[in-house]
Amino acid sequence: MISSIENIELKYLTLADYEELKSAMIQAYSNMPDMYWNEQQITALIKKFPEGQVVIKIDGKLAGCALSIKLNEATFDNVHTYQDVTGNYTFNTHKPDGDILYGIDVFIKTEYRGLRLGRRLYDYRKELAEQQNLKGILFGGRIPNYHKHADSLTPKEYIDKVRRKEIHDPVLNFQISNDFHPAKILKGYLPGDGDSGEFAVLLEWNNIYYEKKSKVATTKKKVVRLGLIQWQMRLYKDLEELMQQAEYFVDAVSGYRSDFALFPEFFNAPLMAENNHLPVSQAIRELAKHTEEIVQRFSQLAISYNINIITGSMPEIKDDLLYNVGYLCRRDGSTERYEKLHVTPDEAKVWGMQGGHELKSFDTDCGKIGILICYDSEFPELSRLLADEGMDILFVPFLTDTQNGYSRVRNCAQARAIENECYVAIAGSVGNLPKVHNMDIQYAQSMVFTPCDFSFPANGIKAEATPNTEMILIADCDIDLLRNLNQFGAVKNLRDRRKDLFELRKKEIK
Repeated sequence: MISSIENIELKYLTLADYEELKSAMIQAYSNMPDMYWNEQQITALIKKFPEGQVVIKIDGKLAGCALSIKLNEATFDNVHTYQDVTGNYTFNTHKPDGDILYGIDVFIKTEYRGLRLGRRLYDYRKELAEQQNLKGILFGGRIPNYHKHADSLTPKEYIDKVRRKEIHDPVLNFQISNDFHPAKILKGYLPGDGDSGEFAVLLEWNNIYYEKKSKVATTKKKVVRLGLIQWQMRLYKDLEELMQQAEYFVDAVSGYRSDFALFPEFFNAPLMAENNHLPVSQAIRELAKHTEEIVQRFSQLAISYNINIITGSMPEIKDDLLYNVGYLCRRDGSTERYEKLHVTPDEAKVWGMQGGHELKSFDTDCGKIGILICYDSEFPELSRLLADEGMDILFVPFLTDTQNGYSRVRNCAQARAIENECYVAIAGSVGNLPKVHNMDIQYAQSMVFTPCDFSFPANGIKAEATPNTEMILIADCDIDLLRNLNQFGAVKNLRDRRKDLFELRKKEIK
């Protein structure tokens, strides 16, 4: 048949197609007499939602059809019948401003099956949902082979066996292969559908590009530009001189219209030089006295340079305990605090530093982000929890003195990008501080990592700085590529987790 086909067209349904449509439906539903739409019903569908009604024509003859309406998810009851959802077959349930596309009908004429025309109709529906910024697609899917197993299997058991390829169901198999997933069993869905036992499966497809309508003047960014600062450790005479250098870098990355500036862990360590005569545990507590002012000044820079600043980390005293903390200074003037949860043995032994207690993701004007300080990136549970909260970009400010220490951070950060389907940006300091005890040498190569799949660099490296050289690194991260990866990647690390075998959750700290 394929060799004889001259033309395949996907077109909007018109009333001129009605008689051919009626004939095709009678053939498609031969085991359910009178299962076809009358001309008045088709007229109503076309008038209410013309874009939702399409046909495939082969050499001018109707070969298949897809009909749909729009509904509001907020008023939609998952427990429903076909009669409910169509408004007793009037389609008065259609909402022009609805946020869900509901499939009313889809079929291919018998003689044209095997040409993958059904896939074209489903692909059209997906494209329509994306174009109209709908949350996704729903429909009640028939299970026409269920009657053969109804005596021994419940509908749920039947669906499980179909998914495991133990039972062949041509309709359900096809829908699952087109990225629809079963959400619920619908009882009494379509009266007269004896083959399905009048059961149906509520099938869902989620539009990964859906954007919730905002009432404020804002645009959600799809491509986020990162500015990483590979900071040179050098002596500064005072806080003012250090902040002049920090502002220089903020100015530089904002000049490239970066959305984020990432500073390294303990970038302010040079200020410890003035207290080198003190024990190191006391010197770092003196350094902590600068933290509040540094955060205030970073917040001012974030506003004036229109950039979100991740301040790396600094020592901070809280309830007389010493912590390693940083701040997210948003360009809208708000700030949020994050803590290093796992301090290194050296931090605990030399400085008496305590591990923090709070792990959380952060909402920004560029989507949801996570921040883990250095050693925390080597504990995969933390980033997985952040990924479960919807994190798209993980920032890792770090400080390592030797190359093997750096390699631990680097390799773990790259693993986090793969396993959590996110971007990971790491930024560290270079050079040396001969007059600061316990901070004398630094090794770093700042980088941006990606998952490893066809839409990303084959080696998972988006951008990399020159090792041990003061510089900035600018990289663009396309968030839509992450959405596409989650649905269509060669592997799907987040979706393929065996949650039936294990779980990961936060504990509440009392």
